[in-house]
Amino acid sequence: MNNSGSADFSDKLARIISVIFHPLLMPVYGLGIVFWAPTLYNYLPFDVKKLVILIVLVNNVLLPLSLIPFFVHNKVISSWFLNERQDRSIPLIIATILYGVTTYIIIRFPVPFFLKTFFLASGLLSLIATLINIRWKISLHSIGAGLLPALVLILSFKMYTPLLWYIIPSFLAAGLILSSRLQLKLHSPAQVWSGFITGFVGFSLFVLLLQHLS
Repeated sequence: MNNSGSADFSDKLARIISVIFHPLLMPVYGLGIVFWAPTLYNYLPFDVKKLVILIVLVNNVLLPLSLIPFFVHNKVISSWFLNERQDRSIPLIIATILYGVTTYIIIRFPVPFFLKTFFLASGLLSLIATLINIRWKISLHSIGAGLLPALVLILSFKMYTPLLWYIIPSFLAAGLILSSRLQLKLHSPAQVWSGFITGFVGFSLFVLLLQHLS
């Protein structure tokens, strides 16, 4: 009984972690780090921060989520939770297109170039996840888990600011996310670790390359 109760608690905790750190929410958390970490970006006008976060919440969180019931009702996908690889194809394509729209909007704003590269890199990661998903079920949660510590490290080096109290939590959160996906048996270790590496390395390379080309 104790083992069963412990397993149930672990599964519930893993589900809560999976919801809190849903892939659609990771760019919002990333923006929170960029805007409120003790760097120069912290001094951006509040109205600018609010507008950018609002665009992302509407275009990249609420809009994709609102389409899920329509897809389920019309049997485009079999489940709300997108646990099957085949169910992820159309939502991933739409998410990638919406990232393209968001990037187009943000590029036209008079905001720091780092913010523009953040959205470009996030959109490219979404495209990579879409392409990989054609053949293989990579962990989307783990891609998001890799993005956050990569962002904090890049921000720390770029701003010459020791963001230790952001670096440590970002890696701890990544560990919790990866563990939760394994606990729920929704991914193999290879799918989880490949997702993390894709998110961490992919985001880092895209941002650094775009910064270099600017």
